Amino acid sequence: MADRYLRLTGTAPGRFLTRRLGLPQPAALARWSPEHPALDGGLRHLTAGTSGLDLAPVLARTGLGPGGADDRPAAVVLDATGVRDVEGLAEVHAALHPVVRSVAPSGRVLVLGAPLDPADHHQAAAQQALEGFTRSLGKEIGRGRTVNLVRLTDAAAGESTLRFLLSPKSAYVSGQVIEVGPPHESPAALDWDRPLAGRTALVTGGARGIGEAVAETLARDGARVVVLDVPQAEQDARRVADLIGGTALPLDITTADAGARIAEALPDGLDLLIHNAGITRDRRLVNMPAERWISVLEVNLASVLRTTDALLKAGTLKRGGSVVATASIAGLAGNAGQTNYGASKAGVVGLVRSLAPRALDEHGVTVNAVAPGFIETKMTAAIPLFIREAGRRMNSLAQGGLPADVAETTAWLAHPASGAVNGQVVRVCGQSLLGA
Repeated sequence: MADRYLRLTGTAPGRFLTRRLGLPQPAALARWSPEHPALDGGLRHLTAGTSGLDLAPVLARTGLGPGGADDRPAAVVLDATGVRDVEGLAEVHAALHPVVRSVAPSGRVLVLGAPLDPADHHQAAAQQALEGFTRSLGKEIGRGRTVNLVRLTDAAAGESTLRFLLSPKSAYVSGQVIEVGPPHESPAALDWDRPLAGRTALVTGGARGIGEAVAETLARDGARVVVLDVPQAEQDARRVADLIGGTALPLDITTADAGARIAEALPDGLDLLIHNAGITRDRRLVNMPAERWISVLEVNLASVLRTTDALLKAGTLKRGGSVVATASIAGLAGNAGQTNYGASKAGVVGLVRSLAPRALDEHGVTVNAVAPGFIETKMTAAIPLFIREAGRRMNSLAQGGLPADVAETTAWLAHPASGAVNGQVVRVCGQSLLGA
């Protein structure tokens, strides 16, 4: 459903009226397209503290030219990895205070921090302060601009993350803190335009909505995509598969042998396991019968646990592969009428945090999750008007996201060069004003 309010605020009378009434003023976001693969404008690189990162080669490959002193940069990168005390935080203010106002609409502010040092509580305090700073700046910067924090120790290990966050692909990702681990081996010859070429991806719930967008995006990036959905949605699954040159797999993911049947259908193995299938059966707990609780937990969580375990144990998931599960801000912040859904999605977060280090050590597979907020789908279009409008506006970007926003984030986590990103739960919510 079209966001008429967003269209209104894009007109001169709409801007005047909403400003006078103190209403949200969302800006149309610059999203990726073949015609606009990069942000329009230059990049300004700033430093607070003494940094040991060699960022220049990585930043030079983002597609953003160097920004001059008087222009409006499309992106500002502040390297604050060397900030170790409260005095160093003053350098953060000194670096960004003069330039924040000049960042172009739909621009990016990216703060780079270091992991917290458990042996140095001054460094840990200063680096943790960057998180509060980043989230707060994201809530005030406006005009479709995003602010994120990346903790890393090696620029090359973070290249895929920096490229993603400094591109139009991250339009609806803001206020996030992403940990990039130590360098991880990635393919020597990597085509950044089609990084998934030669890889096989399975997308559950891929016949419509967010799953369909994920399937299309992974195929765009070169993957052979298997579109899995329940037998009742086989026609839609085949439509999506035919559109992207993939294959359809009609299968109820909740069946006890789903993992074995997937392994049988993919004798050559699987590189990317995308858990997107999910349902809602909303009702307040006092009015919720057991079948509504059980069905949601079975589809959204139990099936994810079972199939992931089965495919790892069988060796179907290849080394160098990725699991990307779908959580939700409802699992992080809770939502009235969704105790079942919130429990299932919080369970996905627990799965990711526990399994990620072991899956990487034992199987060479990363495990991450995306946590969508209010995304414009047929499901959200059916929400009553005033609740729908509240959902759209209650984030720093004051608008709903698109299925493509979740798909682009999934594709980044599935990228062969993202092997140092593991155990992360990344909200795709425009920095929702609710939750962590």
